[in-house]
Amino acid sequence: MLTSDQIARYNADGFLVLPDFVSLDDCARLRKRANEIVEGWEPSEERSIFTTNQQERVSNGEFLASGASTWCFFEEEAFNSDGVLVQAKELSINKIGHAQHDTDEEFKRFAYNPAIGEVARAVGMPDPLALQSMYIFKQPRIGGEVGVHQDATFLYTNPITVTGFWFAIEDATIDNGCLWAVPGTHRGPLYELFKRNQLDDPVAADGTTMETLETEPPPGPDSPGAAPLEVKAGTLIVLHGLLPHWSGVNRSGLSRHAYSLHCIDSSADYPEWNWLQRPAEFPLRQLR
Repeated sequence: MLTSDQIARYNADGFLVLPDFVSLDDCARLRKRANEIVEGWEPSEERSIFTTNQQERVSNGEFLASGASTWCFFEEEAFNSDGVLVQAKELSINKIGHAQHDTDEEFKRFAYNPAIGEVARAVGMPDPLALQSMYIFKQPRIGGEVGVHQDATFLYTNPITVTGFWFAIEDATIDNGCLWAVPGTHRGPLYELFKRNQLDDPVAADGTTMETLETEPPPGPDSPGAAPLEVKAGTLIVLHGLLPHWSGVNRSGLSRHAYSLHCIDSSADYPEWNWLQRPAEFPLRQLR
């Protein structure tokens, strides 16, 4: 599936861009299904908001339970000061997460494409397991910023094996909030760890803690070599778990839909303090 040059590029940069990995028809099918899920979803009184920049504040019960379910999370700017949606519900959702790849037939079909398993094995995961996924809307005008982060912060294994598979469902540009990264920075340390506070109740709304591991911040927008990953719909971007990456706010009139699947290798230890946990009767599935 990958050439030796592509594997070398991934190892050098910490990411790999694969244009035309999925068809536009498959992108359209997934987008349609995501919109159907949002249409049929009714929020609870918690009105869960997702933001990586204030994750400790918003780690409520719905977020902590979503590792084994499918839930919708609002954009941070979805509500006005009176708590009223400023635009229609379908234009206010930040993302769907985090188990739809195992709970919904259309998402299963997309996530368990054998070609993804081949890429996972080519970049160093002998036995990749699908851990979590997110359908990200990056809504027009209010699509939230995703601050600089490493996937291993949120989905830690020992040794670190988490790898992100980020699919552009729509064109991603600087204007509508494409990904950014500094090539080669995956060779740096892990900067933070995101931990669930309470271990004896896996769905308790008791919050989470971000543990700082390094005094210096990770490379970000002001770092030399920071590059936008502008891509067309159908592109796959493979992301190393230690690669710092981010995306800007979307103030344009165009959405930037994307689907992100995170995988880990079965040989690695997955700590019980990771925020995302599944019950024993809902085990992770292997990529084909």
